[in-house]
Amino acid sequence: MRREALINLAVLAGLVAVPLWALAVDEPFTITLATRVAILALAAVGLNIALGLGGLVSLGHAVFFGIGGYAMGILAHHAQTYTAVAEWPMLIEGTKSMPVIWLVAVVASALAALVIGVLSLRTSGVYFIMITLAFGQMFFYFAISWSAYGGEDGLSIYVRNGFPGLNTLVPIQFFGLCFAILCAVLWLNARLMRSPFGLALNAARQVPVRVQTVGLNPVRLKLVAFVISGAITGLAGALFADLNRFVSPTMFSWQFSGEIIILVILGGVGRLFGPVMGAAVFVLLEHWLGGLTEFWLIWLGVILLLIVLFARGGLVGLLAGRSVAHD
Repeated sequence: MRREALINLAVLAGLVAVPLWALAVDEPFTITLATRVAILALAAVGLNIALGLGGLVSLGHAVFFGIGGYAMGILAHHAQTYTAVAEWPMLIEGTKSMPVIWLVAVVASALAALVIGVLSLRTSGVYFIMITLAFGQMFFYFAISWSAYGGEDGLSIYVRNGFPGLNTLVPIQFFGLCFAILCAVLWLNARLMRSPFGLALNAARQVPVRVQTVGLNPVRLKLVAFVISGAITGLAGALFADLNRFVSPTMFSWQFSGEIIILVILGGVGRLFGPVMGAAVFVLLEHWLGGLTEFWLIWLGVILLLIVLFARGGLVGLLAGRSVAHD
């Protein structure tokens, strides 16, 4: 077995072992931290499809995360206040069912990614970064002014939404749900990377002219990847909102978009388990360094600088001994 595959298995085993240990010693806060890792890793896996496979540096991915979060917040808010989301042209009621909320979050995020992708992919390079950043800021300020759902104060949900057969208020059960979704998305990502679409997308990232020469449209390939990426990030946003039982405009902020990019760079751009490793290390540093000093982001910046300079393949690449993910 390749060394990287062993590292991937170790990361997965660690993500399971920590909450089980926390359950055994009655440390629910540690289970919540592990759940946060799983959800942030899910968002980073989504971004990694656009960034790692498609080469699209998006500073607006928080838009999809926020849309997923607000999809959960709005539906759950109307369910707990017994009011309709809309009465015309058809009656739409709130719900506290997680599968329904996830479906709405994924569809809404995918549609937003389609519109943003169609407009943004007319550009490339720094212009693509700027236009995705502009979309992110548009959604951020819209959420701030959306007083019906809390405006800049955000929106609280008092009881976590439900999933058939589970008590999601029990930390270990909610972690198991998030972990299962993360595993399913990782499997989907692995299949995507090895599929003809994934190979064509990889080629479009490296030599778009040659891809166009053989009759493929590189912009269309990147647009499909961007939509898939946005849908997965939106699902992560819905789970994150359920974890905190709170949504706010900060879910749309460009700082959060940068945070997801940091997760991918920490773990390894284009690597299957890079986002998972990055999310685990980020949450660990946030918890550990954050307890030592309020200036922990400075030390995170130093670590990120060292990885960019000396470990271009991220932590997974450093441990696997291979700096390049695409070979």
